[in-house]
Amino acid sequence: MLRQRLSAVAKPDSHAKNGKYEIRSLYFDNADDKALREKIDGVNIREKFRIRYYNSDVSFIRLEKKSKVSGLCLKESAGLTKEQVQAIVEGDYGWMMKSNIPLIEELYTKIMKQGLRPKTIVDYIREPFVFGPGNVRVTLDYNIRTGLLCTDFLSPASITVPAGSTPIILEVKWDEFLPDIIRDAVCLDGRRVSAFSKYAACRIYG
Repeated sequence: MLRQRLSAVAKPDSHAKNGKYEIRSLYFDNADDKALREKIDGVNIREKFRIRYYNSDVSFIRLEKKSKVSGLCLKESAGLTKEQVQAIVEGDYGWMMKSNIPLIEELYTKIMKQGLRPKTIVDYIREPFVFGPGNVRVTLDYNIRTGLLCTDFLSPASITVPAGSTPIILEVKWDEFLPDIIRDAVCLDGRRVSAFSKYAACRIYG
């Protein structure tokens, strides 16, 4: 039903292949599971770091920092090469403080001071729709899979398994306003707004 409604009023994301793309992320946490516990406890001001690429294309990899303050989200990003990513996975961090890229230098600082380390791989499928007015982006995410404690991020042979009985996630993002046509399209009876963390879901096994 959602696919039919959204297809009638919005456009597929131009970067999607056949209307969808595969996302692979590598999340960071420390030995005390700081990011996981802050999410579960609903800490008002929190952040998490991840590295991400799409459709198995390691020529375009992003380091992202996602912050949340009083329910509002902010995302910062910076590019990484596959060689830089592999260095991080292997525990080679020295180059990061000389990168001259603020977000990479910030991650380095928190690796050193907070003990952040690559924690687990998160895979899923995304179907994205875009709508110009309000810069609206609607996504359907499903088939969420966890790499358990595997951090061999760049290897297509890395095995992931279903992250329990995770639902299909509908997300609606916009800038200054949400047009009524999109609000009506995504409104389904018996559904309610809820927080959901793919990272937390993928830590189900440890």
